[in-house]
Amino acid sequence: MDQMLTITDVSRRSGVASSALRFYEERGLIASERAGSGHRRYHRSALRRIAFIVFAQRIGLTLEEIGAELAKLPVDRVPSRRDWSQLSSVWAKRIDQRIAELQRLRSGLGECIGCGCLSIDRCRLANPADLAGRKGPGARYWLG
Repeated sequence: MDQMLTITDVSRRSGVASSALRFYEERGLIASERAGSGHRRYHRSALRRIAFIVFAQRIGLTLEEIGAELAKLPVDRVPSRRDWSQLSSVWAKRIDQRIAELQRLRSGLGECIGCGCLSIDRCRLANPADLAGRKGPGARYWLG
């Protein structure tokens, strides 16, 4: 227990609120041990898992997806740099998709909202002959 960190230490070092750490623990994303007093104690390796969780959330992964990714890590030892590298390498496609989506949104701001017509069924720039309307209701161009 000497090398273990308190929830306050982990919160301070990770920048994640103690309540979020308890939530992550409830979801099985991180683990703690209980001291004789009943207080949570975390291995230092939990800091890397928390950094992974925060980063994964920022690129749009759900907690379920994050849990599935973390489950790929070894349970019999502390994950190595190589383990983390392999895990995160599969995200390149996801990040590229996110970038492309944001670029479409940015260009849409200038074309659709910027023209001022606010009539998507008559817009000759973004929706000639109401092609989007034939594909179904909703934001068809953004749904893919």
